Parts: sequence; structure tokens; C-alpha cells
Amino acid sequence: MKLNELRDNPGATKDRIRVGRGIGSGKGKTGGRGVKGQKARSGVAIKGFEGGQMPIHMRLPKRGFNNIFRLEFAHINLDRVQEAIDAGKLDASKVIDAEALVESGAVRRERDGVRLLARGEVKSKLTFKVAKASEAAVKAVEAAGGSVEITMPREDRLAGDGKRAVRRRAAQAKREARAPKAD
Repeated sequence: MKLNELRDNPGATKDRIRVGRGIGSGKGKTGGRGVKGQKARSGVAIKGFEGGQMPIHMRLPKRGFNNIFRLEFAHINLDRVQEAIDAGKLDASKVIDAEALVESGAVRRERDGVRLLARGEVKSKLTFKVAKASEAAVKAVEAAGGSVEITMPREDRLAGDGKRAVRRRAAQAKREARAPKAD
């Protein structure tokens, strides 16, 4: 067998229908589109229209929302940090923060902060200053004799400090002060 003799197996492919090639073909003149009307014209396809049937995007329920306060973090694993140190792009004796990681190319851009993750291991004593870090990453760095300073407070520490929570606590205290105590 030669390259010029390669063929698909019989029946593996279908011949395409050539439309508009004379009445003898059975698909001439209007090319299977019928006579006139919107669907006979070119360039017409109404996206998502299912012939009057309720379209799929309306049959399915709406879900979720876009949180405008959502924070996007740049993630970096310990193995990437170690690679950058081994390549001489990061200085292990200095504090490793978002700026240093971006400068070294280990992180493309900082976004809302850098989150340190635990994949891999570090060989030397490192000092990190990052927005967030996983517990496993903190343990791994501390096991190597280093330290991790987290600059962004955790959400559970922030919970209950908003105006609404303060008002709710004040109202609760007021109710408790008014309520007669049972003897």
C-alpha cells in the first residue's frame, strides 16, 4: 500500500449533498429550503429559537449570582517558590512577598493578593508575607524553620462587625434590659 492509495473504509464517510445544481438532482433551484419566507433567505438563524417551544435557556432555572465583592487571589505552591529560589530568581534570605514573587516571574500578577499553597516542599528557612496561606503551607514552612505572615484578616474574624450586626446586637441588649426577670 502506498500513501496515494489510502482510502476511508467503504461506508465510513457520507458524500455531502450538493444543492442548487439543477432540477435533475432533486436538490436544485431552492436547494431544499422550500419557497420564500425567512428560512429561505441567507444568514437567518435566530439564536436559541426552538420553533415556539419554550427554549432550553428559559426551561432551566436561574442559578447563582456574580458577587461584586469576590476576591481573586494569585495562587502559588511551595514547589514553585523553591524552583524560583534554585534558579536564583528569588532571594531566600529576604522576605518573600507578592512584589518579590511577581518580580521573579513565579506569579504573573498579584490580583487581590497571593495565596500560598502546600504542594511540594521547601528546603531552606523562608519568611513569607502573603495575603492568605493554607494551613498545610504554613505548617510546611514552619517545619523548615521559616515563618508566614498573613496580611489579610480571615473572614470569620470579620463576621459580626458590620453595621447590621452591630444594630442587631444593640437591639438584643435593649430587649434583654427591658424584659422582666422571673423570680
